[in-house]
Amino acid sequence: MTRPFLPLTSRSRKESHRAATPLELFFDLCFVVAVAQAGAELVHAVAEGHAGTGIANYAMVFFAIWWAWMNFTWFASAYDNDDVLYRVVTLVQIAGVLILAAGVSRAFEEHDFLVVYLGYVVMRLALVFQWLRAARHATDPAERTMCRRYAGGVLLCQVGWLGLVLAPEPARPWVFLVMALAELAVPLYAERAVTSAWHAHHIAERYGLFTLIVLGETVAAATVAVKSGIVENDALDELLPIAAGGLLLVFAAWWVYFVVPAHDRLTSGRQAFLWGYGHYVILMSAAAIGAGLEIAVEQAVGEAHLSTLAASAAVTIPSALFLLLVWLLHARYFKVGTAQQLVLPVAALAILMCSFAGRWAVLAAGLVAAAAVTTGVTLTARNPATRGAGA
Repeated sequence: MTRPFLPLTSRSRKESHRAATPLELFFDLCFVVAVAQAGAELVHAVAEGHAGTGIANYAMVFFAIWWAWMNFTWFASAYDNDDVLYRVVTLVQIAGVLILAAGVSRAFEEHDFLVVYLGYVVMRLALVFQWLRAARHATDPAERTMCRRYAGGVLLCQVGWLGLVLAPEPARPWVFLVMALAELAVPLYAERAVTSAWHAHHIAERYGLFTLIVLGETVAAATVAVKSGIVENDALDELLPIAAGGLLLVFAAWWVYFVVPAHDRLTSGRQAFLWGYGHYVILMSAAAIGAGLEIAVEQAVGEAHLSTLAASAAVTIPSALFLLLVWLLHARYFKVGTAQQLVLPVAALAILMCSFAGRWAVLAAGLVAAAAVTTGVTLTARNPATRGAGA
């Protein structure tokens, strides 16, 4: 059993064999509960013909989930000492995300963000406590200042998020935009003089594991939707192309994300910020693929009030975004030659074009994604200068 109290000091970036802990994995699994709730509400909103409002609410709620996960992940990479107090405070943060998840339905249906905000308060106050604790044990004055800046920035932003609860409904999207930018600016401000000692391999693994869990939740959601459609509507012929195409899309998403060593891109604070922030779209689109598959299923069995084109786009747009952002953030740095560089961008465009394939749209998109992986593997095998595997 770990000692109850240890100094919360910075860990070394050169630490060997640094891996995710069971507590971090538990943290991720609990966060996916909130991701699943957001996805379910997105499905309901789009299926009822409220796509614009549903997507806007989904983007706001997912930002709250992703940003809280980000805050914990980068802090833990630099300061996790695994003592009892650290574990307890982390469990408090988990409780906060479960409160947030409980408020997702009200946020979507009634535009009431109070419960989401309360969950965020629990998570962020726990994080502030961790930063102040790290500041107390820091021996370097610059590091102590950085920790205090983080604590102060998080507190100020939490006050600002009250606007999402108190402001008139038409003003809330603008409140969200301003506060999201303020949140993104906190790490840039806090780490102006010195950066936290995050571990590149550990960060890459943490992001990869969370992406993996989100993709798993996508498979689970789509499986339940297909099963319900078959049991309740006896629509195997209509749903089989969606199921097959969806599976190919998820398989391809896994392949292209993990095919290159992402940690090699995390060589500076600037690159790490861009890579870490860019995952907002990667993770949101990964989760939205599952929501899109559910929408496609509901449309196929006549339970969604939208066209075949709109239902198909609910799958193809997030799938294309996922491929494009993975290429933009790290895959392109490991490609050799124009042909390899074009595989994922061209595949993303082709998947978007599949939206017009009617009831075969999802299957066509899945086949395009599978072809992209096959092409990438083939090109890599023919060029020994390429690092890593294909796609």
